[in-house]
Amino acid sequence: MPNEAALTAPVEDYLKAVYELERRFGGAAATNALAERLGVAPASVTGMVRRLADQGLLEYERYRGVRLTDAGRLAALRTLRRHRIIESYLATVLGYPWDRVHGEAERLEHAASDELIDRMAAALGDPAFDPHGAPIPTRDGAVDERRLTALCDVGAGQRARVVRVSDDDDGMLRYLAELGLLPGAAVTVVERAPYDGPVTVDVSGRAVAVGTAVAEAVLVEVDG
Repeated sequence: MPNEAALTAPVEDYLKAVYELERRFGGAAATNALAERLGVAPASVTGMVRRLADQGLLEYERYRGVRLTDAGRLAALRTLRRHRIIESYLATVLGYPWDRVHGEAERLEHAASDELIDRMAAALGDPAFDPHGAPIPTRDGAVDERRLTALCDVGAGQRARVVRVSDDDDGMLRYLAELGLLPGAAVTVVERAPYDGPVTVDVSGRAVAVGTAVAEAVLVEVDG
């Protein structure tokens, strides 16, 4: 990856957020969604987006949203690599619980050098995924970008394997751990209640019912 040492922490946060929104929605990131994700006013987003477009990191069209340029994408992946390697190191080497590593990584990701991150990755055996199942970009910007299915979209009777869970909510991570809905877990959807009702899932022989918010946060690969 190119040297992005000149990028400030807020710029890296913007690029990372745009990347994640592009992946989530399969297209340009809306400025309102970007403002909500970053917890800032829409007017602040507009000003920053224009500056990043002037720097060649984003493409911005009014009313159409924003997209990362190639340079912006590399910078976003560099930040994500730092974040996810730090999470993995905290969990694997220092024994942090998986519901606490995200917040620590958010604070450390902008300060860690590429050399430190590479040494952490080597010590871990160059992991491909972080503790929550999110793919870790390589030093050269390669990343696993396969499309996954939210548990709430899996049909009754279908079997699946949990690949990734959202790390945005510490409390939800603790709840998912209690239910056994961890990356690698095999699950079968037993029943889907109508009108956004709960999804009943068999996890290792135990039936658990989860609400829509939880089922949206669990991403799986469906068997067959």
